[in-house]
Amino acid sequence: MNTITRRTLLTGATAAAVAITTLPLLAQAAVMTAPEAQKAALAGEVVFIDIRSPEEWKETGLATSASPVSMHQAGFLQKLDKLIDGDKTRKIAIICATGARSAFIQKELTKRGYTNAISVAEGMLGGPYGKGWIPRGMPVKQFTGN
Repeated sequence: MNTITRRTLLTGATAAAVAITTLPLLAQAAVMTAPEAQKAALAGEVVFIDIRSPEEWKETGLATSASPVSMHQAGFLQKLDKLIDGDKTRKIAIICATGARSAFIQKELTKRGYTNAISVAEGMLGGPYGKGWIPRGMPVKQFTGN
């Protein structure tokens, strides 16, 4: 099994475990499908962020309309605030691999006063909340950063 496949399986297994614990969060949370997120981002209606790790971005690419802002790196909130010009009322669409981390971050942002955080619950790879960005054949771009 090559490294990419092994890493994908481990990431998926971890995300699935987190998904089980976050199912109740999504029942109360604002959610958006991948096509809705793409349409809203292209129309300038939301700031669309991908919160996965740089390794995940390198492996699968990013949604073409998403900005990479990893929840795993220092300065996450500062980077997000820069994208939204400090306006915590801006709509923020959040995507991860399968929806678990985006639901978690949505809840955390809400606790911190962000009033329009929206989870793209199906994620990039799909999962319990939908087919996923990549399985839908939606456009991706290569991640070339660090």
